[in-house]
Amino acid sequence: MDVAFVAPDEDAAHWLPGLRAALPEDRFFAWPETGDAERVEVALVARPPAGALARFRRLKLIQSLWMGVDGLLADATLPRGVPLARLVDPGMLAAMCETVLARVLDWHRDLYRYRAQQAEGLWRKLPQLMAADRMVGVLGLGELGRHVAVRLLQLGFRVSGWSRRQREVEGVDCFSGPEGLDALLARCGALVCLLPLTEETRGILNARAFALLPEGACLINVARGAHVVDADLLAALDAGRLAHAYLDVFDPEPLPAGHSYWRHPRVSVTPHVAALTEPRTALARVVENLERLRRGEPPFGLVDRAAGY
Repeated sequence: MDVAFVAPDEDAAHWLPGLRAALPEDRFFAWPETGDAERVEVALVARPPAGALARFRRLKLIQSLWMGVDGLLADATLPRGVPLARLVDPGMLAAMCETVLARVLDWHRDLYRYRAQQAEGLWRKLPQLMAADRMVGVLGLGELGRHVAVRLLQLGFRVSGWSRRQREVEGVDCFSGPEGLDALLARCGALVCLLPLTEETRGILNARAFALLPEGACLINVARGAHVVDADLLAALDAGRLAHAYLDVFDPEPLPAGHSYWRHPRVSVTPHVAALTEPRTALARVVENLERLRRGEPPFGLVDRAAGY
């Protein structure tokens, strides 16, 4: 097969040697080189330039090298009728779990408050709670959300989860639908957003949601910036309704230099690094999907374009 690597935000040198070694009979081309466009059957993509895939008229698979596909689905030039697969590999799962756990523990152990006290030169011990005293809510119970929920349970936290359709995760109180979302929000001291971005989830973290959370709760958003209504979050933080917000994703990105989040005392900012694609672990999943295509089998991570994930 001819495979085009159309991923300007990924270093082809980290991917192509491994792919060529694993699939020596296939031909790989890094954008803007494409070889014979009429022969390309697979596009490996990460933020491809608009219209870049239109020249590949024999495409049989578009394999994203990232977890989120909302950007791809928003591209009107993305070829329709071609299967699209998202990428979730063991390295991504591990990194996302580490990121979420680090932020939950920062909130749980009051480290963000001790940092503020240090800035003031204030020596004051705060009351200590056990993990079992805390309820963490996870929005999104797909592959990432389930892994995060299980890791939180292993640390002793109580965990609730919400998804569009009812799911079951052992040890997790699972909710679904609008009423289920309200019930989950009302009980969560920490709220973790791992939702895909769709028209239904855009702006889901808004004033109403923040009002339902217990006073002193924290928000951890590692999904998409557009899930949050920024003005509503800043108002909830300024009013003391929320204790802290850990934000890894923003709308737009990069976060503008003058944005209030940068210097807000109750916000921790990271530059969309919660779970970067790791070629050392992701390469095997990409190779597996190419082999599945060769055998006429559906790819892992097949996206439902109508649902948006």
